[in-house]
Amino acid sequence: MGIFERFLTVWVALGIAAGVALGLIMPAAFESIAALEYAQVNLVVAVFIWVMIYPMMIQIDWAAVKDVRKKPQGLMLTLVVNWLIKPFTMAALGVLFFEYLFAPWVDPASASEYIAGMILLGVAPCTAMVFVWSQLVKGDANYTLVQVSINDLVMVVAFAPIAAFLLGVTNVSVPWETLLLSTLLYVVLPLTAGVVTRSWLQRRSSHAVSHLVSALKPWSIVGLIATVVLLFGFQAQTIINKPLVIGLIAIPLVLQTYGIFFLSWWMARLIKLPHTIAGPACLIGTSNFFELAVAVAISLFGLHSGAALATVVGVLVEVPVMLSLVAMVNAWRPAQK
Repeated sequence: MGIFERFLTVWVALGIAAGVALGLIMPAAFESIAALEYAQVNLVVAVFIWVMIYPMMIQIDWAAVKDVRKKPQGLMLTLVVNWLIKPFTMAALGVLFFEYLFAPWVDPASASEYIAGMILLGVAPCTAMVFVWSQLVKGDANYTLVQVSINDLVMVVAFAPIAAFLLGVTNVSVPWETLLLSTLLYVVLPLTAGVVTRSWLQRRSSHAVSHLVSALKPWSIVGLIATVVLLFGFQAQTIINKPLVIGLIAIPLVLQTYGIFFLSWWMARLIKLPHTIAGPACLIGTSNFFELAVAVAISLFGLHSGAALATVVGVLVEVPVMLSLVAMVNAWRPAQK
């Protein structure tokens, strides 16, 4: 591992601190960057995420993608956890904490909105960052692509009904522009670029692909750190103004993330998934499609609602928590024989 990968947690911690500090020092600059968005997708963040996942897309071997059907257990694990378990455990934790454990500190109206925001996170499994986590745990790039693609297809039909059921409302509408633009920016475009690059490199040399991927890995980490700086910079004032509320929302979100991960890992071991498939499969269910969750929270409850705040807290806690899970997956990797 290079210095970027070896000290990734340190770089992310510094990125969080830098993001908050810069957001407080230069709020106008971050407001300008935050305004560069379309359909709730920030275009600058999209560029950095693109930089993160492009190296993994180069590794995808389309000739091997068809072999995924021979190992369907990983796909089944992803679908069961994402759509039959995660949304309902998130709702249960939200009710437990905000209607009971945190009731003395949170008024009922705000509690209901925080629960709603948590539910929207639980019904929006991750799309883009999964490629980053998969790369960090040395996951099977081909299998991860198929997992993400199928998950996105299910999201198209399952997101609104499950969210409506758990929220107890009937007017949940999917923000199609957000969903489609995110899929285009985070999957279709980098995948196309990766396929074209891989094809060109293979015509040059049998080792050209691995050489380029190795050269791009540090830039992938730089993209991750830059994303962290922006996300925390965008929310710097909220972090300073509402530390107690953010802390209260973060507690059940963190518990949910670790709980889903350990449940997924146990299930992966039970069905004897290979490590390169088990790692990404477990991480897909634990991270969230925050653009979609934020967009729906704003459309249903308003920009300054507790639901919108809860989805933003989900963004803030995700990267540090996911890095700890990446470290666990790597620590549990079977020794090379």
